[in-house]
Amino acid sequence: MPNPDVVAYTDGGCRGNPGIGGWGFILIHPGTRTALERAGGLAEATNNRMELTAALEALNSVRRPGSRVLICTDSRYVIDCCSKWMAGWKQRGWTRKDGALKNVEILQALDAALARHEVDWQWVAGHSGDDGNERADALANLAMDAIAVGGDPSYEQRTQWAGSMPG
Repeated sequence: MPNPDVVAYTDGGCRGNPGIGGWGFILIHPGTRTALERAGGLAEATNNRMELTAALEALNSVRRPGSRVLICTDSRYVIDCCSKWMAGWKQRGWTRKDGALKNVEILQALDAALARHEVDWQWVAGHSGDDGNERADALANLAMDAIAVGGDPSYEQRTQWAGSMPG
């Protein structure tokens, strides 16, 4: 996507699957490099649920409708859900060919969020040194750490992004 309005790095994970789950994202304005970081989690979740939630929370944090958003994620599952499979699920009443669809409420909310923006997806290799992916992973782990000690997994910070940008 040439010249996105916002670049989002998203990540989610679990300690155990299911287990303690966390998600994190960083939204970066490419021109000013101002950034918004958020994280959250659940005491009982799955990896897929947290990956989807990270993308949903990032999109819901983009305030201007019609924004061009580049989402960078290490989850091929999220990319495929949103760019390949969602249309078929919708046509079948939010079911799979062979039965029930997991995480349907998140997928429906994600579908609505995707409709508000112009979204492109970029896969990045996880744990490979990509600055944005590493930060999103750290945010998801921050949330999981908080849950593990009985704390609040919610985190938010506005900052200046000093890392690399997708190229």
